[in-house]
Amino acid sequence: KYSRGTVLFAEHSTDTTPPQEPLKFSARSSTDEFVRASTLFPEIGSDQTLLQECPKKLSSECPSNQYVQANSVFEAFDVQTPSQDPLKRIFSGPFHGADTPLSEYRSYPIPLQHPSKKLSSGSSSGEYLRAVTPLGLDSNDTPTAKHSKKLFSGSSDHSYIKATNLFPEFDSNGTPLQNHSNKFSVSMNSKNIGAPATLFPELDSVLLKPETPVTQAVAPRGKRVQQDQCMTANNCQSPLWGSNKKVKSAHCSPAGKMVHDEMAESARSKFEWLNPLNIRDANKRRPDDPLYDKRTLFIPPDALRKMSTSQKQYWTIKCKYMDVLLFFKVGKFYELYEVDAEIGQKELDWKMTISGVGKCRQVGISESGIDNAVEKLLARGYKVGRIEQMESAAQAKARGPNSVIERKLAHVSTPSTAADSNIGPDAVHLLALKEVTLASNGSRVYGFAFLDYAALKIWVGSLQDDDSSAALGALLVQVSPREIIYESSGLSRESRKSMIKYASAGSVKMQLTPLPGTDFSDASQIQMLVHSKGYFKASTDSWLSALDYSVNRDAVICALGGLIGHLTRLMLDDALKNGEVLPYNVYQTCLRMDGQTLVNLEIFGNNFDGGSSGTLYKHLNHCITASGKRLLRRWICHPLKDVDAINRRLDIVEGFIQHCGVGSVTLEHLRKIPDLERLLGRVRSTVGLTSAVLLPFVGEKILKRRIKTFCMLIKGLRVAIDLLSALRREDHGIPALSKSVDIPTLSSLDESVHQFEEAIRIDFEQYQDHDIKDHDATTLANLVEHFVGKATEWSLVINAISTVDVLRSFAAMALSSFGTMCRPRILLKDKSPILRMKGLWHPYAFAESGTGLVPNDLSLGQDLLGHNRFALLLTGPNMGGKSTIMRATCLAIVLAQLGCYVPCISCELTLADSIFTRLGATDRIMSGERYEMTMTLTWIV
Repeated sequence: KYSRGTVLFAEHSTDTTPPQEPLKFSARSSTDEFVRASTLFPEIGSDQTLLQECPKKLSSECPSNQYVQANSVFEAFDVQTPSQDPLKRIFSGPFHGADTPLSEYRSYPIPLQHPSKKLSSGSSSGEYLRAVTPLGLDSNDTPTAKHSKKLFSGSSDHSYIKATNLFPEFDSNGTPLQNHSNKFSVSMNSKNIGAPATLFPELDSVLLKPETPVTQAVAPRGKRVQQDQCMTANNCQSPLWGSNKKVKSAHCSPAGKMVHDEMAESARSKFEWLNPLNIRDANKRRPDDPLYDKRTLFIPPDALRKMSTSQKQYWTIKCKYMDVLLFFKVGKFYELYEVDAEIGQKELDWKMTISGVGKCRQVGISESGIDNAVEKLLARGYKVGRIEQMESAAQAKARGPNSVIERKLAHVSTPSTAADSNIGPDAVHLLALKEVTLASNGSRVYGFAFLDYAALKIWVGSLQDDDSSAALGALLVQVSPREIIYESSGLSRESRKSMIKYASAGSVKMQLTPLPGTDFSDASQIQMLVHSKGYFKASTDSWLSALDYSVNRDAVICALGGLIGHLTRLMLDDALKNGEVLPYNVYQTCLRMDGQTLVNLEIFGNNFDGGSSGTLYKHLNHCITASGKRLLRRWICHPLKDVDAINRRLDIVEGFIQHCGVGSVTLEHLRKIPDLERLLGRVRSTVGLTSAVLLPFVGEKILKRRIKTFCMLIKGLRVAIDLLSALRREDHGIPALSKSVDIPTLSSLDESVHQFEEAIRIDFEQYQDHDIKDHDATTLANLVEHFVGKATEWSLVINAISTVDVLRSFAAMALSSFGTMCRPRILLKDKSPILRMKGLWHPYAFAESGTGLVPNDLSLGQDLLGHNRFALLLTGPNMGGKSTIMRATCLAIVLAQLGCYVPCISCELTLADSIFTRLGATDRIMSGERYEMTMTLTWIV
């Protein structure tokens, strides 16, 4: 009689972060009353009874052999069990009902990737524990025993191994020690065995899967992957234990044996050039080469010649897009192969089979579910492409009896180029960055270009920075890109540190993507490429005019070149041909707040979880339209320094507060307006690109979507023009509002919308569910061409609606405030700056106790007695309110220069040029917490 206990190694992401704790299994001999498996299966309670959600009993006792079997569990991980070799025992000696140190051990799991390698086993005599893992492989991939070694021996009276010595770099709680050794040892009678690199040489191979936030930090299935990689590295789970599916014994029947063999086969690839030990990029470089390009794959010519035509179609494209999940269209199904199939199995819980193109590992889904699958993968940080059929089977057969259906990569979607309605109102940006060091003074200049693909707009500019990277931080916080592409060897160490710092500051994590420097190299060649290809035709003026105010034109053009190369590879020609290039200034003509200031003042993300709760943006955001929300963010990034422009905004906000009826009518219209900015971008993207609607199977679906988009845009513009026409009249009592929405061509635009409405009524009356006709594609193309001719004027309408929405939001904030709000008085800077606030309180961080708010008076500059005080020193105990009053002061200045009411009884100030803060990084005013005793300093210049 004996018992066995084995540590199960759960599958996890093969990166450098510590994985999860291993699952444990502690079994007793058949003479005991029960088998304790509570540490292995959470469904089994501490009283050894199955809970209700436990799908099935997974282990059983065999009274004839008197030991516990769990074949179906262990064979899934290819661990040798006593049933497979009754001569081998894990532990010798009887158990007496007590847990062994192994069953109490807590550690991290180690993946077992090769099915021919076993975990560990002990001899029946208990003299030694033999590791079978280092088995060699012959040329036929058959395990050989020549590398097997007797690792250590000990007397048979030792009934267990002290498991805390298995991983000396972890303490008893499973926490990594700071100064741990990289050695791996198992102690038994003061004898050690070798390192993990010897036992598992394949553990460091992480070369094939696309580098995304998901692969860097795997989150539980079904959740958006927007968590910090350092916090989510321990969330990975084995697919076997991650689901609630029932598990049956693999040896219960021949069918079970077949399933087991299929699982073992699906765990490895049939292609040697995909093996991490053999993989190379397109230039035959190994991963340890500094120039290794993980986006490409080298396939030996002999292997490519032996493939079938369909295999060649797939691998010819896939070898250029190793960082993209490629769906291969086969009839009415989309399939993923090999390394992509692994991700499909892990993320979408699809069953992997050995079939498809070339009888390799594959998962798939019908064409009716492909959109939902792509949406889920994009939400988890993956790039996804579709290889579509360019002809039907009948068309291919007509070309010849042996002809194969022609296929082509039609489109690649990424998290940073999403354009559908499920991405939310916030702008999704793709940022390209180019760094140049000036020889004159050694300072750094950044050229940048970022794309809002949904709106089809590209902003370009440059900024000069120092070693603090404060300006770069401001750009990253303002733009909040979903992905940053940069030259792999073109960024300084300080720039990389700053990018990593701000990449995890907000709730939406930034994906950093280094690219080869060829696309960022030569400014003159990039200009020639733009002109030869006819890019950026939608720009009102020449795209070069957007560079007029740039510090370094060449750096901006190089950054734009990197963006062009990336979009070309993703097959996003619509953004290049029909995109609009606009200038972007980080600091110019506005109140300057660097990246650290935006973070410390919690302008867009709080210091607790990076979310919007307890931020200035959340406090001001009462906007109704999606375009209004995005305009509000841009306004907050660039508070005004023009007194007249500020007063014009304040006049409109005051009018909304005093004339509530106008606000109600405006609100009623705004609620009927869709996202006009993105709809206009989607319509413009179709100009001159009609090939997509000619695709078999999907062409009709694409055409339906385009018809619906165009009709929704026209309907929305009708509501917007009606609202602007009503606000143009001065009988509502807000003259400043009438002037702000006065578009000279509004009457002609009204007539144009009426004409488009008539055309829709005739051709696409039931546009929500339209039956496609033969001439619909031509009809829509003509309407779109006529409509896009006035794209600049339509943009004026959309901007006017967004402006009204933001100013109405400012009024709503003032009306809904629980404290006193006042209109700030902006003074002209005559002799000295002035800042006087009476009854100042923090606009949204207030005491929840019975005492309520504690207002403060503040006076800087020239006082009533003629004395000038330009500095104020605050002292007091911790949690005494020093940070709160300084934050409140800074926020009041930002609100005033936005053209908004401020939280105080009275406010007079001259315009500020800059706000610098160095506040305790972990202050959390909204939750009343402060964890560091740091000096707090604020400058208002």
